[in-house]
Amino acid sequence: MKLPSHLNALRAFEASARHQSFAGAASELNVTPAAVGQLVRSLEQWLGKPLFHRATSGPVRLIPTEAAERALPVIRSGLDRLALGYKYLQESSANYALSVTVSPAFAAKWLLPRIHHFQALCPDIDVRLETSLRPVDFIAGKMHIGVRYGTGSWPGLAADKLMSEEVYPVCSPALLQRLGTLDDPHQLARETLIHDLSMDGHPGFPTWEAWMHSAGVTGSVPLRGMKINSSAAVLQAAAEGHGIALARSAMAHDDLAAGRLVRLFPGISFTSQLDYYIVYRPECASLPGSADFRSWLQHEAALQQSASHAGSALQ
Repeated sequence: MKLPSHLNALRAFEASARHQSFAGAASELNVTPAAVGQLVRSLEQWLGKPLFHRATSGPVRLIPTEAAERALPVIRSGLDRLALGYKYLQESSANYALSVTVSPAFAAKWLLPRIHHFQALCPDIDVRLETSLRPVDFIAGKMHIGVRYGTGSWPGLAADKLMSEEVYPVCSPALLQRLGTLDDPHQLARETLIHDLSMDGHPGFPTWEAWMHSAGVTGSVPLRGMKINSSAAVLQAAAEGHGIALARSAMAHDDLAAGRLVRLFPGISFTSQLDYYIVYRPECASLPGSADFRSWLQHEAALQQSASHAGSALQ
């Protein structure tokens, strides 16, 4: 079956179905409602069947037929891919940059301290980094690749596992010296704890309550202390001696290696239910630099894991 000679009718049909009206579609497409209606009717004539049930009473609403409902997800995906392809045609090698999205904390504590390795490895690939506390819409934000913390399932995105992480208490060396020996997790009940609220309420996000439970501590967890909505700021507060923080190994690795933080209770192992994933739109997998960046991220994560294992063996 041949497709229509142009795509305007499909665009008009998709927008009309989304807005449930020709007027809403017309406003989006910058044409008149009559023009949208004519395009949709031309598509119906070409197909030989109606695409909408048209209400005869009350406010006019366009309800897609059963066949139209089945076709819409595929049409929307195709239009998105065409728009993306057009965007790539517009981009020249001179101004192309690989767009990367990560959380501010991941950027500060993991990516930026290592990005010079990628720049040395791939000097011809420019990186445009966007940090956001919330997951970015890859289409609207024109993102190519990102790193997310979660269960590995995000609609419309491919997800390759980057690394798991262990969770443990940390504090500054100076604070540990003042506190003296900490050899029983129950002792934490009388100390000031720093709480990470960056993903507060997210199922599986590691909390003091979960760590205490795994360590065999009964009773309620002290709520006094600092509550911070940034994992990077949580570690900074701990490094400055404001209390004991529950650290995630990917974030705390460099601070531990530099001696800014000290791990407490190394014999207690607690693994986060969430992992880090490299995420990207499948159609962007072959973009210039995308495969190189994914490979580099995996290499850096493997190096960190090896360093962490070596450090654990020395403790």
